[in-house]
Amino acid sequence: MLSAAYDYGIRYFDSAPAYAGSEHYQGLFWKQYPERKRETFQAGKSAKRDGVSAEKDLARTLSRMGRDHLGLWQIHDVRDEDDIQRLEAKGGALRTFYDARETGAARGVGVTGHPDPAFLLHAVTNWDVDAVLLPVNPVEAVIGGFLDKVIPTARERGIGVIGMKVLGAGQYLDRDRGFSAKNLIRFALSQDVDLVIVGCSTPGEVQSLSQFGKEHAPMDDDEQAHMIETVRRSAERLAYYRGVI
Repeated sequence: MLSAAYDYGIRYFDSAPAYAGSEHYQGLFWKQYPERKRETFQAGKSAKRDGVSAEKDLARTLSRMGRDHLGLWQIHDVRDEDDIQRLEAKGGALRTFYDARETGAARGVGVTGHPDPAFLLHAVTNWDVDAVLLPVNPVEAVIGGFLDKVIPTARERGIGVIGMKVLGAGQYLDRDRGFSAKNLIRFALSQDVDLVIVGCSTPGEVQSLSQFGKEHAPMDDDEQAHMIETVRRSAERLAYYRGVI
């Protein structure tokens, strides 16, 4: 999978301690292909809310990856007010993320989340972050919050935007309704984003999805409206990652 991603032009690689050993197997790959490691942008995450634990996460991530820095280190999965308070408190992890950027252990600091846009909105409004990772798909255009509030606020502050949940873990794929992987990627890339992350299961999917990204034609307003209307009645059920089911 990693070889296919690299061969088809992917240079942004994402990982997290929570992602099924992703740090370990990516680290093995970079060790095997050090020249590829030098040519790639590595993103990582920590879901720890206190500074000491987050610092340990960063050290472990860098060791596993065989890197001396991350391109982007992200505050992972901000869900609720408790997360905000713990991160911002004295000894909280927010300061640790800033320190990592200041020392060069991370070139940028990011924040991620998908359960509730209100808390990502707080983050991009009040924190000194370089990027935000959030859901970007037709379902979100119906429910609101991420696309119409968080992204514009991030842009006003010069914060980069990365889209996820583009295919809804495959649940949104429905060719009969025009919900192909190609169209869902086109929809996501037609929003105000810098980058989208799309999950893959086989090298063949890597090839197809990377090709869709390279060759995508912006989706016009009518096409977007059609996709949005198609999911309007079932949007809340389809937003499984928000925990609304």
